[in-house]
Amino acid sequence: MPTCSTVSVDCAGLAAGWLLVATLVAWATIWLLQPFAARWGLVDHPSQARKDHAHSTPVTGGLGIFFGLVLSPLFFFPTDHQALLGFLAGAGLLMVVGILDDLYDLHWSLRILSQAVAALIMVKLGGVQVEQLGPAFGLDSLALGWLSLPFTVFATVGLINAINMIDGVDGLCGALVACACLMLAGAAVYAGNLPMALMALALVGALLGFLAHNFALPWRPRARVFMGNGGSALLGFCIAWISFSLTQNPGHPVSPVLALWLIPIPVLDCLVLIVRRYRAGRSPFAAGRDHIHHFMRDAGFSSAALVLTLSALSLATGLLVALLLLADVPRPALLLGFFIVLGLWFQVSRSPARAVALFARLRTAVLPARMQPQPQPQPQPAPASHPARDKDHPNNAKRRDAA
Repeated sequence: MPTCSTVSVDCAGLAAGWLLVATLVAWATIWLLQPFAARWGLVDHPSQARKDHAHSTPVTGGLGIFFGLVLSPLFFFPTDHQALLGFLAGAGLLMVVGILDDLYDLHWSLRILSQAVAALIMVKLGGVQVEQLGPAFGLDSLALGWLSLPFTVFATVGLINAINMIDGVDGLCGALVACACLMLAGAAVYAGNLPMALMALALVGALLGFLAHNFALPWRPRARVFMGNGGSALLGFCIAWISFSLTQNPGHPVSPVLALWLIPIPVLDCLVLIVRRYRAGRSPFAAGRDHIHHFMRDAGFSSAALVLTLSALSLATGLLVALLLLADVPRPALLLGFFIVLGLWFQVSRSPARAVALFARLRTAVLPARMQPQPQPQPQPAPASHPARDKDHPNNAKRRDAA
């Protein structure tokens, strides 16, 4: 990884170059792969379970993100760094298994197994793991000891699945992770950990290249490509890698509480969904319309409005918590605040009608009039035919026959 002791013009130029290369590589990779997606079977069809879209769509976006992220650092730096090799091995495994899942719909246990193996690679080869939780509770030290390895694997698998579960609307997953990485990059710069800042910015760049194909636009109301299961697994793995590297670095520490608040929407949605489905006797991996984005769509949010609203909310909460930390608000209070929000969302989402009504009020309050759903014109009933004017009316036919 690169080193840069102080923020300077050279470092800023390096960051901009890293981000730009990642953006261009991701965009170009996705564009080049689109003609081959159907030939390789990498297409998401609307007839399958769990699918809300109406058109067959390539799922090669994850490959674009992967190559954008991988080729960006390789463009500037050598490849023999052990941490970089650990990242490539774990991310590559998740991409391969994700592609196989898109092709053959693997059993969920195989996906979990591959995610756990990727987490082990992160620990053993990359040297990244959660060893200390003291700062989250306001303590100088709370070492996990032998629990460090299982806790790291559990947290990594949890983050990967949280990101996967939020990938239900065009642009949502990519936008939320881009927001999180942008804030993680800021936190890394503030802490003096520029290598992690550059890695987070590279992922932002790769996601910008992907979102150019995936985000709904006025002239393109649907995505040209999805990221696929490999792409969402890669993003969860990256968030875990960057977050753990920042919060477990004694030389450049970032509070674990801040990292938790930088990716709040997927984590809250995943935790509440798991508890709710477990209480209902359902598998957490079962299909359902009980995610936050489903409630928002039912409340009348368009895809673009939904993505922009949740992205703004994610940025606002992350920046607010960062300011509270700078104001020396106790970290346990901020951790407690997260669990209070978790409990409130659990109570609200227990009733889908209540959740939809809440988001409908939010939509009316925050969205401009031009982004509100417009009432559809009611079809006018066909005028009744008149015997004297309708040449095909039965009575007129009788008159013609009589004549």
